[in-house]
Amino acid sequence: QVQLVESGGGLVQAGGSLRLSCAASGRTFSNYAMAWFRQAPGKERDFIAGITRGGGTIYYPDSVKGRFTISRDLAKNTMYLQMNSLKPEDTAVYYCAAVFSREIKLVGNEYDYWGQGTQVTVSS
Repeated sequence: QVQLVESGGGLVQAGGSLRLSCAASGRTFSNYAMAWFRQAPGKERDFIAGITRGGGTIYYPDSVKGRFTISRDLAKNTMYLQMNSLKPEDTAVYYCAAVFSREIKLVGNEYDYWGQGTQVTVSS
């Protein structure tokens, strides 16, 4: 089992920044590709960033590319999401997820473990 706990969400004005953290415990953190997803009210859960086991490969969809940065610290068993230039449409619950894989998965159903989510609200 892998336990994931997100933190760092909150209320921010448009154009502001937030950094989310995802602390992992349980199995070996470096065996898992990791990702961030988000889900806005009434919408589907969307993939927004992924990182491979060692952090050598990162992927973002166009919706956040250039504004969001994913990273992981293997020594701290923690993954991060730095979010800059936030927009009201970024408002959502943000989840971290882990999959026992060398590759980044873009579909949520392929992930093995999920955190409880953290709310991000961007005011205009």
